[in-house]
Amino acid sequence: MRILKRWLLFSVLLCVGVAHAADPLLISGGSDRAIPIAVVPFGWQGGTALPEDVANIVGQDLRNSGTFEPIARQNMISQPAQASEVIFRDWSAVGAQYVLVGNITPEAGRLQIKYAVLNVATEQVMLSGTVAGAAEQLRDLSHHIADQSYEKLTGVKGAFSTRLLYVTAERFSASNTRYTLQRSDYDGARAVTLLQSREPILSPSFAPDGKRIAYVSFEQKRPRIFVQNIETGHREQITNYDGLNGAPAWSPDGKRLAFVLSRDGNPEIYVMDMGSRQVQRVTNHAAIDTEPFWGKDGQSIYFTSDRSGKPQIYRMKINGGAAERVTFVGNYNANPKLSADEKTLVMIHRQEGYAVFKVAAQDLQRGNLRILSDSSLDESPTVAPNGTMVIYATHQQGRGVLMLASINGRVRLPLPSIQGEVREPSWSPYLN
Repeated sequence: MRILKRWLLFSVLLCVGVAHAADPLLISGGSDRAIPIAVVPFGWQGGTALPEDVANIVGQDLRNSGTFEPIARQNMISQPAQASEVIFRDWSAVGAQYVLVGNITPEAGRLQIKYAVLNVATEQVMLSGTVAGAAEQLRDLSHHIADQSYEKLTGVKGAFSTRLLYVTAERFSASNTRYTLQRSDYDGARAVTLLQSREPILSPSFAPDGKRIAYVSFEQKRPRIFVQNIETGHREQITNYDGLNGAPAWSPDGKRLAFVLSRDGNPEIYVMDMGSRQVQRVTNHAAIDTEPFWGKDGQSIYFTSDRSGKPQIYRMKINGGAAERVTFVGNYNANPKLSADEKTLVMIHRQEGYAVFKVAAQDLQRGNLRILSDSSLDESPTVAPNGTMVIYATHQQGRGVLMLASINGRVRLPLPSIQGEVREPSWSPYLN
């Protein structure tokens, strides 16, 4: 099984394919309904068409969270552009609990957007605001409006203005593959290239400042860890040990980097102080220990180990102490990722009696586990900083794609396809 081999080899090398076009939106059943919200097409007072549909982007953001269900435009009885134009009975008739309206006007070479969120039942304005920027910033402005609206309605900070790292692989022949490290909006839009190589690139990871990234590169024909500044492009090799150098993970303060080395003969977890470059060994066990992820306290590490016979997730303090097993459901749990509040653990999971690998979310307080994917070869989950969404790599029709799913299980949809096979996603922290 490819995923099991990937775990044993710590993502040394994956097979390469070609991505395909996005599939239709898939919605899986949650325990209750998403909240109906009408995101009305924004008014536009300019002469030429805008390059982006702001209301559509805002609506997609709110839908992707799994919390809201936008009302279809064809079902809207009216289309107000400002709060004073809202006829509440129109929205009550279509079942909307909230209405989001906006108006865009040109102003001094920029675009100004005034928006408002209204409660249909109380007929009150819950949120109003104004943002402005250039036409090429419309997606940024849209994500900002979605962030503000989501936080006002849920009390949870929105994560739509975040970014995504991932790797694409374009195979031209058996001996010729181009690997590209990409950064995009969280939803896959506006992808830019950060690095290209003829050798594999693996395990990209954002630093908490959102300006630095770490990743594994095989450009020296061996796995080595690099750190790169996104803004300047400056990159630095930080490991050059014999054997495996893999799975870099930033500490919450960005001052340390955890990774896997086999320099002492067995794959173990190590931590590097990024200031002094001193390396500390964390695990010391005959088993394979890999895939570290920091706890929010900055003093503990979650990791995958087969010390119980099969891969399971453990937690231990970096300064010593016994490793505590965290996962018990299923015969395979690996690649741990946590929400920022450390309430939700996302992992690759295999149930007893099955040979398929799925993305699952475990409530660390209650212990219950939810399967989030419906595919069978899922890999590399990464969690939004607010814990509401997860993006993971999977295969559809033999091709590598990225999927986005809401943690509550209501939404699952493919991200826009990029040229080549897509893999190794990593979600950024909050950037504002």
